[in-house]
Amino acid sequence: MKFRKKPVVIEAWQNTDNPRSMPLWINDAWRNANVRFVGDGAIDIHTLEGVMRAELGDWIIRGVKGELYPCKPDIFEATYEVAE
Repeated sequence: MKFRKKPVVIEAWQNTDNPRSMPLWINDAWRNANVRFVGDGAIDIHTLEGVMRAELGDWIIRGVKGELYPCKPDIFEATYEVAE
């Protein structure tokens, strides 16, 4: 059997060296200890599968239930497009 991912709209932010561009939901996750800034631009994210790291350039995705997880830029580009 084959399956297609349902079209859902997510929020995402690319981890850059400009923290001013960080959305409020990342700040909220930091205040709730769900993300931790670990140096060299890396961010540790507490996910449903355990702690995962987002390096500079990686995307951090906020899923449909508010869960956070990192995504490499090439996978993000192949999977997502801008929603109107």
